[in-house]
Amino acid sequence: MKIYSRILENIKKNKKQFAVLIDPDKLEKEEISKISKTANEAGVDFFFVGGSLLTNDNLDNCIKILKQNSKIPVLIFPGNNLQINQNADGILFLSLISGRNAEMLIGKHVIAAPYIKAFGLEVIPTGYMLIDSGKATTASYMSNSFPIPHEKDEIAMCTAMAGEMLGLKTIYMDAGSGAEKSISAKMISKVKQNISVPLIIGGGIKTSEKAVECCRAGADIIVIGNAIEDNFQLIGSISGALKKI
Repeated sequence: MKIYSRILENIKKNKKQFAVLIDPDKLEKEEISKISKTANEAGVDFFFVGGSLLTNDNLDNCIKILKQNSKIPVLIFPGNNLQINQNADGILFLSLISGRNAEMLIGKHVIAAPYIKAFGLEVIPTGYMLIDSGKATTASYMSNSFPIPHEKDEIAMCTAMAGEMLGLKTIYMDAGSGAEKSISAKMISKVKQNISVPLIIGGGIKTSEKAVECCRAGADIIVIGNAIEDNFQLIGSISGALKKI
């Protein structure tokens, strides 16, 4: 089954989904191997792999290690057009709809498109929305764009609606790596009530309680990255909590 079809099928079953975000720059091979085995045992739904800036050319090795140690689908979460790899199962084709930087809306995509097609990756067109998290993040700096203010629920709602109307198949709201505060339940709820495509929420989620709160507000997929780098055991507790919703 295609990954996007699996996402939709899980939503129909009211199953909340859990993605572990791996930044190849931040983890050693042994740590990636341990995370992949832990995630596989915990029943994690997806690996997202990528970052705003990769400096060690470790993307390929990271994906191979994940696939060697688990059966979990690997989706590229690209920070730029260089983060493409044929060993992945698919790619979140991100269009930064929260900003006004044309390169992140369509420019980089034109360069990446022929490689993605040649590799045969499953493409999931994704409306990517950066939400203010209380401090500047790498994503906002590297994308040269301003995030949507934390309490501007209406702007987030209208932006997500426009993304769906443009044909994007998922909406991904992200507070960014190292966020001081996660996206509010109120904003998540407002957006979810006004779109029909899957809603992905990430950034600043550091506990299973916060993950459950986001899901109850309307998130279909929860993404955890930084918190897991500090505590691998968080994978099991979050996975278990989501299965009880």
